[in-house]
Amino acid sequence: MGSHWWRIGGSLMIGLFVAYLDRSNLSVGLPTVAQDMGFAGDRFAVTSSFALTIFLIGYALANILGGILTRRMDPKTVVTWSFAIWSIATVVIGFSSSLTVLLVCRAILGVAEGIYWPQQSRFARSWFASHELTKANSLIQYYGQYLALALGFMILTPIYQAFGWRPLFFLTGGLGLVFIVPLYLKALRPGTEAPYRETEGGRPNAPLTFEALGGLSFVFLVFSYVTQGMLFWGITLWIPLVVKSLGFTGWAQAVASALPYAAAVLCAIPIALVSDRTNKRVLIASLGLLIPGALLLLLPLVDAPAAKLALITVALGLYAGSFTPNIWSILQSSVAPEAIGPASGIMNGLGAGGGGTIAGFLVGLLYNSTGSYMPGFVILGGLVILGGLSLLAYGRMRAPRMAAQAAVG
Repeated sequence: MGSHWWRIGGSLMIGLFVAYLDRSNLSVGLPTVAQDMGFAGDRFAVTSSFALTIFLIGYALANILGGILTRRMDPKTVVTWSFAIWSIATVVIGFSSSLTVLLVCRAILGVAEGIYWPQQSRFARSWFASHELTKANSLIQYYGQYLALALGFMILTPIYQAFGWRPLFFLTGGLGLVFIVPLYLKALRPGTEAPYRETEGGRPNAPLTFEALGGLSFVFLVFSYVTQGMLFWGITLWIPLVVKSLGFTGWAQAVASALPYAAAVLCAIPIALVSDRTNKRVLIASLGLLIPGALLLLLPLVDAPAAKLALITVALGLYAGSFTPNIWSILQSSVAPEAIGPASGIMNGLGAGGGGTIAGFLVGLLYNSTGSYMPGFVILGGLVILGGLSLLAYGRMRAPRMAAQAAVG
């Protein structure tokens, strides 16, 4: 592979790895963070839900606004400054014992990461040819994310159990400041050097219209992404406590928390090969919502903790391996070039930010009322099935245009 795969794709993959450590450190250290900041006991469920999801509230707004407002800015500048800002906020949390400081810094983390996310699609579109987009998106936006979650819980959990929660924030924030920001300054290239910048930029002064975003079909695409955001964040925000409630402790808790994400990495490889060979991206992504949703609906039918963990693991693995590598290629192929950044921000803001916020509260509040995380997961299963059906509807709406494009090509 050419140098752009390592210089651009590899650097952004490593960056997203660290970014997801910054997102998940609070989930690992939450029990003692709650004790030190005074919201353990009766306040735990509600305050924890807010502490976990305030990141997503800022993330949702910043994805949408950031994707639109930064479309004329060089993505290298945006990602470098964004990373520096949220890394500082992460380190500040480690020095604090204030719930207010925690909430403010988590909101800053969400805003900065929300501005960061759409830039990845801009890098993909401007540095990689159209036939490389699925592989490029997998490298830039997939493997770093899921490797961080697969390895991160196994790295962060033992550190937390040995040294407490503060080193988690010093470590993850410090990695961004000491390693990622210098890496981006050295390795990433300005947009003016990108070989496909004319297709990424399109007509930068053109108005952002509904048609440029893809029209009505874009609405169906976004809805499917909202439900996947609910599935991903509803599980990810709570997974360390979920596996603990199932009886896994110590090192077993770390491994059990990582299993769904390790399954995602393993599933992605064969599924990506099938996707590239068949070009059935919409169908494969739809099945990546429908099948996991059905598996989560089965949770009340099994009693053994290992069986519940297995259903969650297979559901998240199939979803992530089937849906995530394909969805960004689908988006980038269906919107006007100048709308790539805004469309990515809108979809990820509403999906990951909005859907994730709702799911975080949903799972937490249902746990507070039932004493179990499973009712929330079952509801997520039903919602994600609706998302799979929405994506199939998107495919039917786009089919005539895609056929026409193929005939011209």
